[in-house]
Amino acid sequence: MTPHINAKLQDIAEVVLMSGDPLRAKWIARKFLEKPRLVNDIRAMYIYTGYYNKKKVTVMGHGMGIPSIGIYSYELFNFYDTKFIIRLGSAGSINKNINLGDIFIADESYSNSSYASEIGVNATNKVLKCDKKLKILAARTAKELKIPFFSGRVFSMDAFYSKYSLNSLKATKSDMLEMEAFGLYANAIKCKRSALTILTCSDSLITKKSLSPAERETSFVNMAELGLKLADKLSKNRWSKKY
Repeated sequence: MTPHINAKLQDIAEVVLMSGDPLRAKWIARKFLEKPRLVNDIRAMYIYTGYYNKKKVTVMGHGMGIPSIGIYSYELFNFYDTKFIIRLGSAGSINKNINLGDIFIADESYSNSSYASEIGVNATNKVLKCDKKLKILAARTAKELKIPFFSGRVFSMDAFYSKYSLNSLKATKSDMLEMEAFGLYANAIKCKRSALTILTCSDSLITKKSLSPAERETSFVNMAELGLKLADKLSKNRWSKKY
């Protein structure tokens, strides 16, 4: 157990799917997992462990912002022997080609956050990259499922209500805006584990369209299925150097 997770060691799988909204984690677990079991409810940050295609999978919330996902992913990597974390999140588009409901795989994250430097990870030009093999496997899996996707850079922002203009955001060479990938990638590098962020476009700064909170909680079926299929492939005996 940790200060923030009261699950037992055996309660957490080697592959963990994380979402910012604990209720989205609850929805994924109850809709897609066999025999989902609630193993943590401290701070209402629900963690469920069950089975997908007979493989043990954990789904949990991580809250909003780099500090929050930083705490939970660090504890999973270091105290629960989690090998892979896949963030399934929502994000805003600053790319005119990415619209509501589109899937985005975050190859890398740009951020002004000091998080990486505070844990001793060097972010060259303020950019951290995902696990390349994991990204390749996710792309292949999306194609197998016939799920269209975009990939590129996200801007992991510290302030949701920020002073950035659209032009200054685009100057970071980012396609999407979110608040957690940078912290997750920093912890994965620090702990020598694997992490990936998969996002669904929930709003667009270009078109000004957005999904409702209820839609963000329960409508991300493609993203959930992609994450679960990826978790299935990452289970023991299936993860290999060929990826």
